[in-house]
Formats: sequence, structure tokens, C-alpha cells
Amino acid sequence: MTYTVYDDSITIKLIQEACKVLDVSMEAILKLFGEYFFKFCKMSGYDRMLRTLGGNLTEFIENLDALHSYLALSYQEMNAPSFRVEGGVDGAMLLHYYSDRNGLCHIVPGIIEAVAKDFFDTDVAMSILDMNEEVERTGKKEHVVFLVVQNARRQTRTAKTNRSQDGEDINTDQEALKTRLLRKKKKVLNSAVCRGEKSHWDGRTSVMSGNGPLGDTFQPVYPERLWVEEEVFCGVFPFHLVFDEALRVKQAGVNIQKYVPGLLTQKFGIDEYFSIIHPQVTFSISSICKFINSQFVLKTRREMMPKAWKSQPALKLRGQMIWMESLRCMIFMCSPKLRSLQELEESKMHLSDIAPHDTTRDLILLNQQRLAEMELSRQLEKKKEELRVLSKHLAIEKKKTETLLYAMLPEHVANQLKEGKKVAAGEFETCTILFSDVVTFTNICAACEPIQIVNMLNTMYSKFDRLTSVHEVYKVETIGDAYMVVGGVPVPVESHAQRVANFALGMRISAEEVMNPVTGEPIQIRVGIHTGPVLAGVVGDKMPRYCLFGDTVNTASRMESHGLPNKVHLSPTAYRALENKGFEIVKRGEIEVKGKGKMTTYFLIQNLNATEDEIMGRPTALAHQKDEQTRDPESKYHGTHRQAGSHTPVHGPRSEPHPLWPCCSEHSDSHMPARALSDEVTPAGSPVAGPESMDAANGQPPPDQTKTSFPASGPVPSVFCVVL
Repeated sequence: MTYTVYDDSITIKLIQEACKVLDVSMEAILKLFGEYFFKFCKMSGYDRMLRTLGGNLTEFIENLDALHSYLALSYQEMNAPSFRVEGGVDGAMLLHYYSDRNGLCHIVPGIIEAVAKDFFDTDVAMSILDMNEEVERTGKKEHVVFLVVQNARRQTRTAKTNRSQDGEDINTDQEALKTRLLRKKKKVLNSAVCRGEKSHWDGRTSVMSGNGPLGDTFQPVYPERLWVEEEVFCGVFPFHLVFDEALRVKQAGVNIQKYVPGLLTQKFGIDEYFSIIHPQVTFSISSICKFINSQFVLKTRREMMPKAWKSQPALKLRGQMIWMESLRCMIFMCSPKLRSLQELEESKMHLSDIAPHDTTRDLILLNQQRLAEMELSRQLEKKKEELRVLSKHLAIEKKKTETLLYAMLPEHVANQLKEGKKVAAGEFETCTILFSDVVTFTNICAACEPIQIVNMLNTMYSKFDRLTSVHEVYKVETIGDAYMVVGGVPVPVESHAQRVANFALGMRISAEEVMNPVTGEPIQIRVGIHTGPVLAGVVGDKMPRYCLFGDTVNTASRMESHGLPNKVHLSPTAYRALENKGFEIVKRGEIEVKGKGKMTTYFLIQNLNATEDEIMGRPTALAHQKDEQTRDPESKYHGTHRQAGSHTPVHGPRSEPHPLWPCCSEHSDSHMPARALSDEVTPAGSPVAGPESMDAANGQPPPDQTKTSFPASGPVPSVFCVVL
């Protein structure tokens, strides 16, 4: 996140992972990181600020500490490194790097080389002369001395061109460059840079313009004496200090005397009133002179302040140290270090305490605005993160709502309703409807507690619901113990009858796993199936339901009510839809159906081409183990029992199982559960059975029973893989 200070351990981990992925050394990664960091600063809007730090690379480095001091006003937790430059020989210089972080010094060459190329059109060669633990500055962990050698890029390009023309060997050039660099290192290490000795870049008095210096050299003019009275000087510069080599305070601005009482009247040294917090050097003239080009920050010692002031923050002064050789004294021209108006109030100060010519006034006001913008940005990012989390939770809740909605209505119907559209009723020329109920359900309800009934129905319906997904049929309605499904609605498919038939066989198997709370035995169900046309549509505005209308619904309900326990009762049209499709069907005979007259009906026995595992949609190994534990291998009334160790049906004429349910449906909503309402509720009653039905109940099928299978070479629908 923007304006966030990250722990150094995160940076180290990132670098280590980059080393593993890229298979390069940490030094190379850090150098590349330094190059990119410079580009990132430019892209972030600091380009103009960086360009104005200095006219050459040396001045740029000398002013880095001042830039860090300015940025620290906005980023209070920032812990920036410090830089110090010393002159060398042959155009080389020494760069001292001080940091609280260990192991990150290799970032510096990447930054400095990128700055030299971009801003000053100079190629820089950097090498480490010395690396040790910092002893000059308390609190810093690392002190690295770099040798910096500068070469103009024009000279470098010319040299490369000449070498290319002369045909010199590249390896020879590299060895020569290394030898030259080692020779420069020796010269620099043998040379001494002393305090008071002018470096090679000191005394720059020529005024530059265009491509070269002006004709005249600027010569400053100094007065014979200062035309400033002592009182005026101390008033104009209310924050300044003058101290000698013994650190005795000789002079102080009026406001420093105001906020540091006793500074001139007491016989204490400046080091007893102040401590240097940046750069972290010992309080001595020699140490200060080493960092004379750095910005200094002094902080008052709390033990020297009056007791009444203990609660307010310590005064911090930021400014420049200037050595006055003739007086052998150091003058510290400074201003209060304040980040905002809040800190100004906490320090019991006012803007009037700062001289009008001091830019600290403007800096406080501008930084106050900057801090307000940063705080606003933090709040926006925090709100953005909260919105992201809420959006994620909203998506989860929306998914739950859609799942519930799709459980009540077909998906395409639900989507139309969500969009505010009217769902037109649809006519389906042919479909297959199934009704089922629990035998003696009224007696069970009378003998059991309500919670037992609920648990029994929940167990049974959960098993049936899973089968709707296995066979891709649509759950229409559940009323009490009645369960209704349809095949071929709301998405028409040619194999609707086979799907419903396989679902019915699965229902019969699942019912054996549901116990009657009264007897402790498996429950018994009646199943009725009919095939015919229906009209389907959504009715109602409040709790809309997807309903089926037509005589097909009534006839299917009659097939269930006139059926027998643990039997799948088929109407004549359902029988014709399943004929020659690989199912074993026996003729029940002609019976009297309420409201329909006499009808010749049938019983579905089994699927000859599918195992029980396929009917139930179970993994083969788990299903086989469960079958051995829970089922009686001698039972005959299910037509899908297997022989021990076999996954093929006993009565099936073929040795290989065939696909049972669709495997490549393009219509995902063809099996979404929903609710519907038939146009007539038919009460369950005792079946009216003829003589043929008694033969079927005794297991003696009539001569016209069907045992043929659907040919494998037959036409296959374009959308679904149907039963072979």
C-alpha cells in the first residue's frame, strides 16, 4: 500500500526468493533493485526534485541527506541511510555509506550509476574499498567506503569505437580496466584527506553558462567589519548557536535562549544541553567536520529542561554546521524541526517564533497539507480494502442465494425473473413424469413423533435429490411423502423416458436404506410413470413456482396411486417409450384406473445393461463394498442385483456394463431442482388389479415381456450421450 513503511525482513525475503528464481547472486539482485528504485522515484514524480539536487554527481550525493530530511517530515518512520563524500586522486572520490541495515549496501552502486548516466551523462565504476562496523557514529550498524571513478560517456563511446576499429581483444581490455582500478584504489588508500584541506572540487568560483565558463571570474567582496549589531543578529536569526572547540556556548539566538533556559548563564557545554541525532556522530569538532556537508539535527536533553516542561516534546533543531577558522568556532544555523501544526502546538510554540525569512513557516504549512492528503489516501485505501472484503463476502452470499433460487426454479427461468422479464409458458410435446409416495405413510405419522417423520423424509429425499443429478432429471415438487420428477422438461431431451426409468430404479434401491421408525424395517415406496405432453410455466409473483399442467400429470399420479409396494408402475405410453431400450418390463394387465377407465399397465423390473453401481452413481469399489455389507445377494425383487465380485447384472444378456446417464450435457440446467404444481391432486387408493396383475405380482411375467436392448449403432442425440 502507498505511504506504508514495510519491515526490512520483507525486503530480504523478496531478494532471497528472487535469487532462487533467477539463480543469480544477492549482490546482482540488489544492484538491479537500486537501478529500478531510481526509475521508480522518477516515475513517482520525484524526477524534477532529484535533478535540482546538484549540478554534478558530487553535489547530488552531498544533498541526499537534505532530501531524506525533507522526506522524513512526511514519512516519520523512515530510517534513511546517510552519505558522505571525500575527495580522492585522478578524479576519483570516496563515498561513505552509513546505514542501520546490514547487507543492503550493494543497492548503492545501482542507484549511483543510474543517476550518473541519466542526469550527468557519465559512466561510473564503483568498488568497495572497506566494509566494517560503524565506529564513528553511534547507533549505525554498517559503514561502507566506495571508490567512485567517473568517466564521461562521450569518452567511453570514443574509446569503445577505437577499440573496435583496432580489433583489440575484449578480455585484454577487461584486464587492463581491472589493473587501472586497483592502481586507483592504492593511490586513494595512501592519500589522506584532512580537516581544513580543500578537496579537488572545493573553491568552485567560476560562473557556468551554456557550454563553458563566462569570461570573467566572480570575486566576492567582503566588508572590513560586519555592519550588524549583536542584538539585531540574535533577533534576526533567533535559532542559532556558536560554540568553540571546547564545546562552550559563546552565542545563541533569542528563541533558543527562550526554549532552552540557562544555555548562556550556566557553565555547561553544548553537549550537555543537546545530543546529535543526525548524523549520529560523537559531539566533537573533529567528528562534526567530517560531516560538515550534512544536515545536522540536534535534540535537547530532557534532564536539562525545567520540571514543568517534562510533559512537552523535546525541542529538535535542524540546520547547517559552519566552521569559522579565524575564530576557531562552529556556528550552527538552524530552525525548529516541526512536521505539522499539531507538533507546533505540542511544543508550545507559534509561527511568530520563527523568523519571517525562514522557510520553516512555509514548510510546516505545506507539510500539514501533505499529511492531510496522505491521511486521506490511507483512509481511501483502507476503505478500498474493506470494500474488497465486502465484495468478496457479497459474492459468496450471492452464490448462496443463486443456489437457493436455482433449487426452486430452473436456471434459465430464474435468470429471466432476476432480469425482470416475464417467463412465457412453454408447451412440451412429450416428456416423462414420475410420482412416488411412501406406503402406509399415514399409519407411520400416527405412530411416530414429528421429528422422526421429518428425519425419515429428509434422509429419503436427500438420497432422491442426489439421484436427480446422477440421471439428470428435474425435481418438480415434494408434498408430504409425495415426490415428483420429470424428464425432458424444462430442457427437451430424447432420452427422457430412459432417464426417469433409471431414476425410478435408483429410488427403489435408495428406499431400502431408509428405515421405518415404527417397524425398524426398510420403508416401501410406490412409483408411477407416464409419458405424454404437458404445458409448463411460472405462476405467481410472491414465491413463484414452475408448474406443470395437463392430463399427463394426472395420469402419472394415477399410475402411482394404483401401483404396488416396491413396484415401478408404467402407463402404456411409458411402456412404448421404454420398449426396445434395454429394460426388462413385465405386463401387469388391464386394470380400472380412476377417472381413466380400463388401462393395460406394466411393471418396470430392471435395466439389463446397467449395474446397480451405475444406477446409483457410486464409485465401483465403494459401491461393491457397501453392497456386500447392506444387501442380500439372494434378493430377487430388484432387477439390478450383482453376482458376488461381479459388476454386471445377473439377468443381463451382455457381459459389459453400458453408459447409463448422460456424460456430456451442454445444458447444465436440465437437472436443476425446482418446484411445480400439478393441476389435480389424486388421493392414494387401493389399486384395482385384474388377473394379469396377480401373475405379475407373483413374479410370473406374461409372454410379451420385453428384454431387448437399444442397438449400440443407433442414432445418438447431438447434445446428450444416451443409453446404449
